[in-house]
Amino acid sequence: MPINPDTKDWTWVLSRPCAECGFDATSFAAADIPTMIRDNARAWPGLLDRSDVRQRPDDATWSPLEYGAHVRDVYRLFHERMRLMLAEHDPQFADWSADDAALAGRYGEQDPETVGGEVVEAGEAIADAYEGLAEEQWGRPGRRSNGSLFTVESLGRYMLHDVVHHAHDVRR
Repeated sequence: MPINPDTKDWTWVLSRPCAECGFDATSFAAADIPTMIRDNARAWPGLLDRSDVRQRPDDATWSPLEYGAHVRDVYRLFHERMRLMLAEHDPQFADWSADDAALAGRYGEQDPETVGGEVVEAGEAIADAYEGLAEEQWGRPGRRSNGSLFTVESLGRYMLHDVVHHAHDVRR
């Protein structure tokens, strides 16, 4: 199954490269976040244009379509979290289960072309939000229920690992 950004403490990806996908959150400037989001989002329609898009490689791994729907929802969720961080002081994020979202949203039954377009749309929306930040907004805080503290900047870096990692998963 996917990396669930709320059930495990994946904050280590903010300080060292991921051994699986190679993503290194320390290797780029904050100003690069919008471009990196767009690059990832725009890759998903191609990643979902395959004959085995609904096929799981094994019982413990999502299909490319399920990963695509998850990435769409990650972009939407993190955009909402970013909005909260900009509107409130140090908000606590509601818990979110990727597995529950996949079941409720029937990720594996969705239309791949539609999902690809929705990933691009959601990615563009959060990339636009990052592009529109004033310098002082990058440091605004928010936290998960487990106490993990994020800033708007670290939230973007953390989210990027998730979506880049899943593109890596699908390309394998």
